[in-house]
Amino acid sequence: RIPEVRESLPQGVHLVPYYNQSALVGNAVNTMRDALLQGGLLVIFILALFLGNIRSAFIVALALPLCALVAAIFMGVAGMSANLMSLGGIAIAIGMLGDASIVIVDNIYRLLGSDKSETRSKRDIIVSACREVARPIIFSVSIIIIVFLPLFTLEGVEGKMFSPMSFTITFALLGSLVAALVFAPVLASFLLKKGKRREFFLVRTLKAAYRPLLRLVLKFRVVVVIVSVLVFILTMFLVPHLGTEFIPALEEGAIQVNITMAPSISLVKATETIMKLERVVNDFGRPEAGSHPHPVNTSHIQVMLKPREEWRDYGSKQELVEALNHRLSDYPGIQLVFSQPIQNMFDELLSGVKTQLAIKVYGEDLTILRTTAEEIKAAIEPIDGLVDLSTEPRFGQPQVQVIADREACSRYGVDVADILEVVELAVGGEVVSQVFLNTRRFGIHVRYGERYRDDPEAIRSLLVHTSEGVLVPLSQVAEVKTLVGPIQISREKNQRRWIIAGNVRERDMGGVVADIRKVVREQIDLPAGYYLEYGGQFENQERAMKRLGIIVPATLIMIFLLLYMSFGTLRSATLIFINVPLALIGGVLGLFITGEYLSVPASVGFIALFGIAVQNGLVLVSYINQLREEGVPTAEAIERAGLLRLRPVLMTALTTIFGLVPLLLSHGMGSEVQRPLAVVVVFGLLSSTFLTLVLIPALYEWFAPRPKTRENGQAA
Repeated sequence: RIPEVRESLPQGVHLVPYYNQSALVGNAVNTMRDALLQGGLLVIFILALFLGNIRSAFIVALALPLCALVAAIFMGVAGMSANLMSLGGIAIAIGMLGDASIVIVDNIYRLLGSDKSETRSKRDIIVSACREVARPIIFSVSIIIIVFLPLFTLEGVEGKMFSPMSFTITFALLGSLVAALVFAPVLASFLLKKGKRREFFLVRTLKAAYRPLLRLVLKFRVVVVIVSVLVFILTMFLVPHLGTEFIPALEEGAIQVNITMAPSISLVKATETIMKLERVVNDFGRPEAGSHPHPVNTSHIQVMLKPREEWRDYGSKQELVEALNHRLSDYPGIQLVFSQPIQNMFDELLSGVKTQLAIKVYGEDLTILRTTAEEIKAAIEPIDGLVDLSTEPRFGQPQVQVIADREACSRYGVDVADILEVVELAVGGEVVSQVFLNTRRFGIHVRYGERYRDDPEAIRSLLVHTSEGVLVPLSQVAEVKTLVGPIQISREKNQRRWIIAGNVRERDMGGVVADIRKVVREQIDLPAGYYLEYGGQFENQERAMKRLGIIVPATLIMIFLLLYMSFGTLRSATLIFINVPLALIGGVLGLFITGEYLSVPASVGFIALFGIAVQNGLVLVSYINQLREEGVPTAEAIERAGLLRLRPVLMTALTTIFGLVPLLLSHGMGSEVQRPLAVVVVFGLLSSTFLTLVLIPALYEWFAPRPKTRENGQAA
């Protein structure tokens, strides 16, 4: 509507954008788009490298745009937009989308080149190859889809953020099944040829290295299991040392400086102070003056940052914020809080304050609340990582208080309500009627002239009617006094409350709150009837982690049930399921090495990792079971299955890993939210793939299904 509004403005009046969020939206979507394209190219490269056959790689590569198309169609049907999280879902899944097609095409390619291919038709070979792996493919993709379903139960902000991602991943994975079971076999019938062929040199090299390793694993299986368990236990000791947070802050390309001055400051003085501060900010970058309605003693300065490559004096945004804080703090009587425009609104919606963390003190007496808040602020100020710390500047407003003298009121016959009404009408005024000017309407506001209401003496002289119609001065029936009091009284949960607000910088939220709780417990004695509550992003973090504490076990149970349904035996299901918790090894190590915190995106990454970790184990164990049913001895079946499934296992793992590498390495706007998830999946897949190829063969003989018996009682 803006162009229409511009056309109707009077001559000389212009509508100039003050803050345009579309730039941030465009940059964030571009980050996801670039990650999606780069991941897709890396996946195609891995396919060509491992298959060694351009036609096979082409068939699998076609699955990627097809799955993305299916996801886009369903997004349109569901009314979803292309945003940071929905596109991020496709970017996260890009490496998984070809997995089903990889297994199908690899099996078709292998059987078409086998010795028996000459005696069978191409159609029969393709049907046989598809039938051989269709069941594990359907179950493995179904498991990955199902592990994302519990994410739809997330509440609040995290639910709004991660539901689009879960939807698009689900849509895209459904497309991958269609691509694998319908399009890949048809394309293979046209593009792939029968005939014995030599394996690609990379696969031959990998098999040559894996064969002695596999034999060594089968020989020393007890040692392999013990080492794996020890590594898992040692990794779990790192978990308490991982920092925790809700969701990483989105880099918005802007700084918002929230300024709070004394409650008693005048509008003129407040304007003068802010203009001085803006001139200081102008030395650092391009300032934008704030124009949102605020109380007189609060304001903000919004600094829109140039692209990072144009910066000259500061290496990071953190350095710029510290420099601004140093320069602006020289002005006395102000409190500074550094944030970003969207984050500022986000924090205020969460806790009512414009900071990431809010410590709320509840109680009855305002004086006790204020002094307790100041004590807490002084006690927690030295905590590392806690910045922009302040208490609510709600006290210090000069006030005129009118207190009715009820005994005098009864003597004169004056109603207390009449006293309050006279004061309200004389000092504050009241709209008594309206006047119309064409289509506009104005209220007629009536109150006493300024000299009759501008000081306590004038208020004392206000006249009040008695019950007999006599006018008496207000001073005869009420006490009028001046004092300094609160500018407002804040309430929450039917209680008065006072807030200590702060931000967390260069440290995790969970660690800072843990330190605050320890200091408060040791140094602060709360009076009876007074209590604390921690709000802001930490409140969301606690709620999300409690919900994830239900979702993760539920996901693990669902995975196990699906494995049992796939194999019909507890032994095989348990064998593959062992790989799920062991996949935590890489995920935890990845967070520890990269310095990322355990957050909601990281937790979602672990859930995704559990589903992906099952996929390769499912394909490997299914083929070992198949060989044993054909009469192959267990040790030989393990070795043959391991070598035959080495290529698809490595391909599915590496395509997922390389599909996420652009997200892992990206520093564009929006990458902060997805990076913890990418770290968990990439590092977790590295460990789970190794364990699939090593630990499952080592454990298989102990968990192998018992041989079926024929009617005559002999072993099948």
